[in-house]
Amino acid sequence: MADALPRRALLEAAAGAALALPLGALGLPARALAAPGKAADEFFVFIHAAGGWDVTLWADPRNEARGLVDPATTDNTDTAPLRLWVDAPGPGGAKAFALVRPKGSSLAFGPGIGALAELHDRLCIVNGLAMNTVSHPDGIAFATTGRHLSGGRTTSSSVDAICASELGADQTFPVVSVQFPSAFVGDRLDRRAAPLIVGDIGTISRALTRSTLYDTSDDRAAVTALLSEEARSLAARSGAAGALDGFALQAEGLAGMLKAGLQDVFSRGKLIQAHPEFNHKARFTRQAAVNAAFAIEAMRRNVVRCVSFASVGFDTHTSNHRQHAATQQELFDLIAALVRSLDATPHPTRAGKKLSDHTHILVTSDFCRTPQINTAMGRDHYPNNSAVVISPRFRGGLSFGKTDPEQLLPAAAKAFQGGPRPIAPPDLLATFLFAFGISPRDHLRDGEVVPELLRSP
Repeated sequence: MADALPRRALLEAAAGAALALPLGALGLPARALAAPGKAADEFFVFIHAAGGWDVTLWADPRNEARGLVDPATTDNTDTAPLRLWVDAPGPGGAKAFALVRPKGSSLAFGPGIGALAELHDRLCIVNGLAMNTVSHPDGIAFATTGRHLSGGRTTSSSVDAICASELGADQTFPVVSVQFPSAFVGDRLDRRAAPLIVGDIGTISRALTRSTLYDTSDDRAAVTALLSEEARSLAARSGAAGALDGFALQAEGLAGMLKAGLQDVFSRGKLIQAHPEFNHKARFTRQAAVNAAFAIEAMRRNVVRCVSFASVGFDTHTSNHRQHAATQQELFDLIAALVRSLDATPHPTRAGKKLSDHTHILVTSDFCRTPQINTAMGRDHYPNNSAVVISPRFRGGLSFGKTDPEQLLPAAAKAFQGGPRPIAPPDLLATFLFAFGISPRDHLRDGEVVPELLRSP
């Protein structure tokens, strides 16, 4: 069999049916041969913590001075806003923090985890992600595409664009990206799924606003029908129908975007009013809160497949590291509120199901911060990382991967094809795609599926 997984076979195979897969390409043991279930009606939220976060404050907590590790203490961290900070003995007479151990869980967190600790049984934590870079642009690309930059250019599509192409090209908005590092590269993806990239969600509402001074909705619908018919007619007589079909799709897509009431989904003010459960006055996640509200509204109305957005404030080289844990707490509080809102929202096409039953969240960052505090009372770039997946298709209450106890560098997580090594972003992305019946080899050059992260079919 060819190295590439057959996408059609993966998408059409019945859930649990046996499927012969190229084990060498995926790194899958024989026990993991069940094909993933069909991924119809699934939704995706991709969040990027822009700037590189301090993993010692949440996913890979370190509260002791060992090797290079200078833990967060009352000397270098503003502990007042941190609800989960509990003093513990620290170096030099300062107070470090006690590990956060949720009741009934084997997981341990740092105090930056915030309200997300209450959802510990739904978290799939990946530690010791080998970034092999300390460059912001390269780390961002590696985390979201599985490939390093080449000559400063992105060489592979990002995970949100891939999911949109494979599973949501027919949606009104396959992927809406708000300051997320989305990339649409090469000719493998459906052009209808090119990310709609904006700096602010309200931009889309303004772009969709149409005056009725000179024409009406019916007038515009008639023009759209005429343009679409003409484009289809020309495509039928053309030797290269793709571009002309594209014109028709574009005209029809715009008509769908302009349908009554859809602008409200992108209205910042109306989103804030509709979803007070998100902290819209937060210092670092104010815009991210609007984006989370948009995700709920757009998925509830079934007009989007993927929502991608960034949360800022994590680049802390200087004394602003004092607020780094509070920045994390805001982000993780927001994600916890997002999950609870998904729990309370019915799925638009699956009767009796909640949005959270079919919504999948992946949270990444550029890399992590150095384990030692620098002379400016901050932390610098470091080639390690953590990530979290919240998805019914991933194991909850799990921490996979590890770092060494003294240097905080990625340690071998398991025996991959080439032998024991740490897990890396391409492995996480390959696993994420595979979980939804998408062939990793159709889109990723590197990476092995890690079945340990997935729930049994």
